[in-house]
Amino acid sequence: MAERIAIIGAGVSGLTCGVVLAEHGYRTAIFAKDIGQQTTSSVAAAVWFPYHVEPAERVIPLALETYQVLLDLARFPESGVSMIETRQFLRRGEIQIPDWASSLRASATTSPPSVMSRGVETSLDLVPSAFASGFSLRVPLMDTTIYLDYLANRFCNAGGEIHASVRFGELEDVDPKFHLVISCAGIGARELVQDVDVEPHRGQVAIVPKIEGLSCAVVCDDEPLMYAIPRTNDCVFGGTNDVSDNLAADPATTQRIVAESSRVLNIDRPRVLAERVGLRPFRRSGVRLERDRLRDGRTVIHNYGHGGAGFTLSWGCAREVLQLATL
Repeated sequence: MAERIAIIGAGVSGLTCGVVLAEHGYRTAIFAKDIGQQTTSSVAAAVWFPYHVEPAERVIPLALETYQVLLDLARFPESGVSMIETRQFLRRGEIQIPDWASSLRASATTSPPSVMSRGVETSLDLVPSAFASGFSLRVPLMDTTIYLDYLANRFCNAGGEIHASVRFGELEDVDPKFHLVISCAGIGARELVQDVDVEPHRGQVAIVPKIEGLSCAVVCDDEPLMYAIPRTNDCVFGGTNDVSDNLAADPATTQRIVAESSRVLNIDRPRVLAERVGLRPFRRSGVRLERDRLRDGRTVIHNYGHGGAGFTLSWGCAREVLQLATL
């Protein structure tokens, strides 16, 4: 097991691949421009859900495999993973429960206010006119302020190394002493491997103080996109999903996000602790998870294009990367 592996990218995909490979005995190093709370992953609400990623027949098995790993991690508070009830709603029409959600015992509702309090420790009631239909299921929530550090520490404890402030112009720039390269570059794959299918889907969120009585996640996918995700020390209000590479937070968008989330939760507008923007690495032709070869003959495994489901697919993808690495 002397093979040396370089992973490009220190978001959730790169870190999870690092953990899996290092814990299987590979000498592994992560190289990234940004690490920790500077990564795109740190901006994510990070509720398990196959959001904005294709194709379904490819990603759902990876998502369900990740679900099982996270379910196990939720037994350990230091991981930052917990199980939470998430409520998916539509403002108009009747929501369709996906087949995979049925397998996780999702339950439908056409009465959002009552379902908000049924079997859930919450004192909040949704605005009666907010939604037309929805469904609920229990899913893992990864508090990115804890979980990313947990992965990094677990990787380093397995003998891995993390090198920050590193930017490669192309994969061939990786030191030749690394026999295998794993590309987990996210949106950076546009330039790094010249993949024109990758496009930035901009997400802006507002971080607000913990909302008293809110113990479940509330998500609505039809316009305007809205979600409220309670975390250990705060709450994430969102959001946006626009094709743009603008990383500057827009104050007017923050005000809209906070106003809509507050309206739905039927609360006074909370103060904003922080505004964050991240670029979801959406790939029009779907997730890229495959072996390839660099011009210098070395093997590269691509693992990017996860859209809004990087956390949701992370362990399933990492385990497939391990299989591809052993071919």
